[in-house]
Amino acid sequence: QVQLVESGGGLVQAGGSLRLSCAASVSIFSIAAMGWYRQAPGKQRELVAGITSGGSTNHADSVTGRFTISRDNAKNTVYLQMNSLKPEDTAVYYCNADYRHREIWGQGTLVTVSS
Repeated sequence: QVQLVESGGGLVQAGGSLRLSCAASVSIFSIAAMGWYRQAPGKQRELVAGITSGGSTNHADSVTGRFTISRDNAKNTVYLQMNSLKPEDTAVYYCNADYRHREIWGQGTLVTVSS
């Protein structure tokens, strides 16, 4: 069973930066695609950014230019670099993996942006 462990969340002031990490328990070469989602209180979970095994990326319009998804194959880790954070970025951020046609989720990490 694949496990995803997120880290890097916390409290930051508006305009600040955080880097989230998602460590997989298997080689990420074996994972077709990975992504970061977020869920704010009272809202649906939404895709923030995704990256394929080939390295192609996509980012939600709301974070384009501020957030960047990347991967370190040697560490089996996917990152989300978040810059110029806004209060509306406050949410629980979840790592997701498409592994052998199954969706795997991490436990989530809370990001709080104060104004």
